[in-house]
Amino acid sequence: MRPDPVELVAQLEARIKPLEIAAAHAWWDAANFVSDETEARRVAADVALRDALADPEAFAAIRDAREQRDLDPLVARQLDVLFDGFAPQQVPAALRTRIVELEAQVEGTFNAFRGDLDGTPVDDNEIAKILRASDDGDLRRRAWEASKQVGAQVAELVRELARLRNEAARTLGFRDHFELALATGELDEDRLMATLDEVDRVTREPFTRWKVEVDERRATRFGCSVAALGPWHYDDPFFQDPPGGDDVDLDPLFADADVEALTLRTYDGIGLDIRPALGRSDLLPRDAKSQHAFCIDVDREGDVRVLCNIVPNERWVETMLHEFGHAVYDLGVRRDLPWLLRTMHPLTTEGVAMLFGRLPRDPRWLAGVAGLDDGRVDTLRDGLARMQRGALLVFARWVLVMTNFERSLYADPDADHDTRWWDLVERYQQVPRPAGRRAPDWAAKIHLAAAPVYYQNYLYGEMVASQLDATLHARAGGLVGRPEAGALLADRFFGPGTSMRWDRLVEHATGEPLTPRHFAAQLASPA
Repeated sequence: MRPDPVELVAQLEARIKPLEIAAAHAWWDAANFVSDETEARRVAADVALRDALADPEAFAAIRDAREQRDLDPLVARQLDVLFDGFAPQQVPAALRTRIVELEAQVEGTFNAFRGDLDGTPVDDNEIAKILRASDDGDLRRRAWEASKQVGAQVAELVRELARLRNEAARTLGFRDHFELALATGELDEDRLMATLDEVDRVTREPFTRWKVEVDERRATRFGCSVAALGPWHYDDPFFQDPPGGDDVDLDPLFADADVEALTLRTYDGIGLDIRPALGRSDLLPRDAKSQHAFCIDVDREGDVRVLCNIVPNERWVETMLHEFGHAVYDLGVRRDLPWLLRTMHPLTTEGVAMLFGRLPRDPRWLAGVAGLDDGRVDTLRDGLARMQRGALLVFARWVLVMTNFERSLYADPDADHDTRWWDLVERYQQVPRPAGRRAPDWAAKIHLAAAPVYYQNYLYGEMVASQLDATLHARAGGLVGRPEAGALLADRFFGPGTSMRWDRLVEHATGEPLTPRHFAAQLASPA
């Protein structure tokens, strides 16, 4: 007898919901309180969830139910979501468990890791401070090298994860994990690769011109030739953000800032309340805590939390606005939707987060939220525009590195990725590899282990952010201090959750399909 789709969805939600909530709690604890105990709890909770998603009878029932005619649209959509959640787990139990254990081991290593700089443990904030402020080229190099030390600790584990993920994908009929992740994430690989090629095309020339100017200023600052510049002469260890201070140095503006208060004022100004998430978050650095930043929706019923490691500077102001962009989206999904649909596609939530993360370089935000006087803002305006354009260019080129590298990692986990990494960095970011260096610098990027095949969502997210920005300017006069902009986002973008596919949601909110046109326009103009 064919399953009743409504009953099937209800049964599966009842089974999955408590397991997913338990896994979220365990993941939060493992990131905030790094220990063997929290890692073991996280593994156990994740295995329990994946075991439930691996139920072959339930998966067969989902496939059968999806083929039935005249399904209620919300029921059909829940079945699609269930299919994409169940499909990757239809692999042997031992393989699933080994993948979970390795993922937890690698994440635990990252969470506990502190680089060794001249015999002293240093965290990411200290390394960032040196790369931002120091004029000592030798110190900068040692700090940059310290930021990469974790790569040697996890590289073989990441390769093994890639092998195991590929093994799982191939049991399901996919070429490798890269193809599987895109297919079960409502993304088309051909379209993605075409988008990457187009982004490469439209950013190559403006990025090259921008970087020539940056490198000349860098060489002058450090008293060396442009040819002698190394990756440690940029402020970010991966050059995923532009160097600060070339156009405008915002760090002094935030040196005494209450970053949490700035974040709250930003969202209050557009009529969106982040207090429920703010009160549950862990925002300050300490030992035995992940050094990164993320937002998590624990239960899809209002328990939304952010982890950060705030120090008062531009980077953490941007990060807080970014992460609470995720949070306000999570909080804004309609609670009258079925539980399975109270979430969102990664690229749409990244779009919102990036929209808000751009605000520290927005003159309207600096005046209206950060409290700079109009005269000071006017003197910064041109530099802020160049700074924003540079940030978009740098990040676009960085995503080209990450996505192309990850595709090659899954194509052949045992290839010479130490060389492949720097081939891509030199091609897309125009940063030369250090002479004689042979190290798994690629493995120092936590996303390869903890968020596999995710980086393309950042690129699409930038496109979504630019399209939302254009829509908000056309319909609400902008974003900063515009409650009508908050209302539009809440109603047209946040509220529907995953009741519609991401591409339909973008068109629903903006009036046109996702297009690179708005993103390209922001790159083409110096203003």
